[in-house]
Order: sequence, then structure tokens, then C-alpha cells
Amino acid sequence: MATRTTREVPTSRVAELIAGEEEKFRRARPRSKKLWTEAREVLPRGVPSSFQDAAPQPVFMERGHGSRVWDVDGNEYVDFHNGFGVMVVGHAHPKIVEAVSRQIGLGSHFAQPVEDGVIVARELARRFLQPKWRFTNSGTESTLDAVRIARGFTGRERLIKIEASYHGHHDALMVSVEPPPDLMGAADAPASVPQSEGIPAAIVELTTVVPFNNLPALEKTLAHHRGEVAAIIVEPAMMNLGIVLPDAGYLAAIKEMAHSHGALLIFDEVKTGVTISPGGATERFGVTPDLVALAKAIGGGLPCGAVGGRDDVMGVIESKRVAQMGTFNGNPLTMAASKVTLLEILNASAYSHFDALAETLQGGLDETIAEHELPCHVITLSARGGVTYRASRVRNYRDYLETDKALAYLSWLYQCNRGVIMAPGAEENWTLSVQHSVEDVQHYVDNFAEMAKDLRS
Repeated sequence: MATRTTREVPTSRVAELIAGEEEKFRRARPRSKKLWTEAREVLPRGVPSSFQDAAPQPVFMERGHGSRVWDVDGNEYVDFHNGFGVMVVGHAHPKIVEAVSRQIGLGSHFAQPVEDGVIVARELARRFLQPKWRFTNSGTESTLDAVRIARGFTGRERLIKIEASYHGHHDALMVSVEPPPDLMGAADAPASVPQSEGIPAAIVELTTVVPFNNLPALEKTLAHHRGEVAAIIVEPAMMNLGIVLPDAGYLAAIKEMAHSHGALLIFDEVKTGVTISPGGATERFGVTPDLVALAKAIGGGLPCGAVGGRDDVMGVIESKRVAQMGTFNGNPLTMAASKVTLLEILNASAYSHFDALAETLQGGLDETIAEHELPCHVITLSARGGVTYRASRVRNYRDYLETDKALAYLSWLYQCNRGVIMAPGAEENWTLSVQHSVEDVQHYVDNFAEMAKDLRS
């Protein structure tokens, strides 16, 4: 990333703009506010998932088509949220609609294998270089199964995870996802902090936390727990702090370290899988793990997940040493959508399209940042990307804590109030779809430029 001149943004100006944008946001969404109030009578925090309860209030959606979504108040948005990365195919893609409609007419659920499952598994094997696969219904299930398989294969119980990576909401990995500064411990030896109440201390103790992009800390941890570690699980590019890229050689080194200590390497590609290249981070960074967990974008908008791995590792399922099951695993609706997604929609031209859109975003945003000397930077990876509100590169969670959360929140408000919806929260991480146009992404760039101008006025 080129060195640029940056200037501090006055906090008073940011606060002033936030107040005005929040008021505008609320005025435009009275129906969402009413539904949220009613929902709190029956849903904790008024939402199905706690992520959705975001300031200044949740936005209730009504429909989506192509690159656009509409909320219950009739506001239209270019969708940069895309369901936390699920909707890389865009909304109501004709091929998905046709495939799912055809399948539901033949039967929506059997709890028996279907032919499409074989086809999807073969395509995943081709893309991710893992010969054996099992299906799940979410990213949480995929990482849960990957951990169980690794523990069964190695006969060990300890896990090593990266500080601030989110791997789903099962107990084993809901550790140090966003640890508070007063509890997170030393930078080179982070504490294992449960993300919430309800997670047994004995489970937390079996999950050791290390910083991203820090090989000495990982080696020290492996040596300290010699003979105990079943697996190291890592997002190859962290996607819960904006986007944090691995250092050159980092992923290959942690694979070598894991193997030298008799442990496995698990890639959590729930977010990177088929979004940053056809074969996800495995292909983009040129490192093949022992197990890979997928979900989100592979299912064409339906609940989905998959875990793939080496023949010998997945053999623990074949030999019945490890149980992997689920009533909806490989269900016919998801398999129909996934087959079309992988074989007909996310083809070479789709990734060329993503790269072209990313170039428009990167160039336009970089130009605005330089012109207004803003303390932030842009990272684009095919369909994924985001603005991080820190002048220099973020390499780990401790760096991320130095980002300007207020400025990120202001950017989110500006986009929503001007017809681009992002995922709630301050992380500024977007997902594009095959149905987005250059005009759609230019809309985001123009909104960002308006905010930059207002900040300096």
C-alpha cells in the first residue's frame, strides 16, 4: 500500500454528521421501527440473530431483485451487504429461481441422498483440491464438524485459533472473537476469553488463542502444548475486522508448523470460499489445508455448508470413528441451487466481472482518500472488499482496535441514507454479486466522496 499524506478527522465534525445522519435514517424508516418494537415482544432484541440488532435500528427487508433490495418502508438500495456474503449470485437470479422451483415441484426434502449432491461434491473437490466432502447447513456446522473430525483423526483435544476470528457460534470456537482490551492479555500470548456467558470454562480452556500474522507466537504456543494440539483453525484472510490479509508466506508456514507438531490445518473459508477466487483462499494464496469449511456463497442463497478434507482425514467418518450427520445435510433444494451456482453462474466470466467492479471501487475510493487525506485504506479481493478506517495496514486484532469506529459508522450511515446498504456494524466489508453493474459500484464511490467532502467542509 502506497504511503499517503493523511490528516486527522475532527471528532466533533464526525459526531455532528452522525447526529444528522441518524435522524435522517430514522425518519426514513418508520415501518421498520414499528416492526422492531413489535418484534421485541416475541424476539429477544427484536431480531432473529443478534448481529441484526445494529444502531440506530434494524432495517426490515421486503424483497430483492438483481443487485437491489427494498425495505418495508419502500427504500431502495444497491445491496453491498448481500446477506453477509451469501448472495454472490444476486437476488432472484433466474437460474436459481428455475432450479429451486423445479426441485420443489419434485419434492423439497427426503433426508436421503440425491444425485445433485454428488455433482456438487465433485465440483468442490475440483475447486478446493480436497477429495472427500460432507454437507452441512451453515458455517457454524461446517467449522464444528471440521473440529470434530480433526480431534477424531489426531486423538487430541486442544485447538489453536486466531484472536478475533469468528468461526460460528458453537462453544469450541466462540472464544476471543472480540475480547475487551482489559481481558485480552498480552499481544504475543492472548488470553482465551469466552464470547458470552453460557460457554463452559472447560471448553474455553481447550482453545488457545494466538495473534494473526505472528509466526513466533504460534511456534511458542505449539511448543508449550506439544503433543496436545489437534488443529490450527484460521481464516486465510480475516473477514471479521474488515479484511486482514496474511503476510507473504504466513499460510504456508503455519501449515508446516502444524504438521511438524502432528496437528492439522483447517481453513475457515465460509466467507472467502468462491468469493475471492473460484477456489477461494486455497486457490488465491496457493496453500491447501488438511480440512476446509465452506458455507454462504456456495448455496446460491439457500442455507448451506460443506466440509472437505484429505482422504485419510475424512476417513474417520468412513470408519465411523466420528459422527457427522444432519437431517437437512445435502437436502435437494440446496443441492439444486448449489449445482447451478457452481457450474453455471460462478464461472470464469463472473470472476472477471468481479475483478472489473473491484477495480472501479479501488480506483475511485483511493482517489477520494488521497484527495481528502483521509486516514483509511481500501482492500479489494474479487467480490469482497472494504474500507478500513486506519491509515496503515491492519495485520491483527490489536491493530484493528486502532481503527476509527465512529468514522466507519458514519460511512455506513451515509451509504444507507443514499441508497447503498452494507452489513450492519463498523467493519466496512462488502460483497458484490454477478448482477451488480459498474453504475452500482460507482454509487458507493460517489456516496463515499460526498462523505469525504462533508468531513473536510
